Amino acid sequence: MIRLDLSAQARIGPGKIALLEQIGTTGSISAAGRVLGMSYRRAWLLVEELNRMFKEPVVSAHPGGIGGGGATLTGFGRRVIEGYRRIEAAAQASAAGELAELAAALAAPRES
Repeated sequence: MIRLDLSAQARIGPGKIALLEQIGTTGSISAAGRVLGMSYRRAWLLVEELNRMFKEPVVSAHPGGIGGGGATLTGFGRRVIEGYRRIEAAAQASAAGELAELAAALAAPRES
């Protein structure tokens, strides 16, 4: 897992990407938040932050009503997820040797 600091104010990491993926799966900001163990308010604030971060929105929210509301990923939102996952995979592949070396140097867990 990595975090991308695109600018001093624009960061995207595993939590925001997981939220976007769950919105894509569930079609709902509140359901995505529940799956991830976060409040609706926290999920909504993260979506607003992501939508402000980029020139194009990543999520389109639909107001509730008799049939209920919902949310969908925009095409750009899907591209953000795909781009992040490609960067993550490339970073892991590039650092595989160093990560294995660090993992081998870990102390054994202590029993309490």
